[in-house]
Amino acid sequence: MIDKEKFKAGLKETVDTILFVVVAVILIRFFIAELRWIPSGSMLPTLVGGQGLSGDRIVVEKLSKFPNIIKNHAFENEPKRGDIMIFYPPFVKLETDPLSVFRRLTGFFCKDVAYIKRVIGLPGEKFEIKQNPNGASKVYINDKPLEEDYILSEYDYNVCKPDMHCGPFIIPQGHYFMMGDNRGNSLDSRFWGTLPKERFIGRAVFVFWPLNHIKGL
Repeated sequence: MIDKEKFKAGLKETVDTILFVVVAVILIRFFIAELRWIPSGSMLPTLVGGQGLSGDRIVVEKLSKFPNIIKNHAFENEPKRGDIMIFYPPFVKLETDPLSVFRRLTGFFCKDVAYIKRVIGLPGEKFEIKQNPNGASKVYINDKPLEEDYILSEYDYNVCKPDMHCGPFIIPQGHYFMMGDNRGNSLDSRFWGTLPKERFIGRAVFVFWPLNHIKGL
């Protein structure tokens, strides 16, 4: 026969363990860091994307932000130019019902689409993309060319069209201009506009897998 008292004690221990793990996961993801993988090539050559085990795995830090459930982990500090950030793009609708918030906090069965791009333009700056006579495209901030030694190529850019956000314009306060390092293959602010600050999730700081790609960001 099953000892009811032992069964109850074992069940309680199991439930307590599960609750502890869930709470620990939430606290770590919410306040400290989370792990993400790179699915596409939009950040080449800095980050390698791919399906399965081929894509880079990164650590995303959250210590520099003040968490707010409703605003989805809004950063309190100001991201700097060159920071590689994880964020929810403006066109992704984020549900605020308890189950959706729980999924975002834990990462369990979360289907919200997050992007990874680099901060290029800051609030209040004049932004513009120009094509030089030699065929290279270049970002200008406040009418000065931006030196970008991290991009894949100045000659591999999406051609700016009238419906794209290539400037010149002033980036609104509280907004950022985000771009992938692979300028010829990146769905970024050129296509969907500037990013509101409250959409940031965290900052990519470290590649931990595969082993031959380990590096700080």
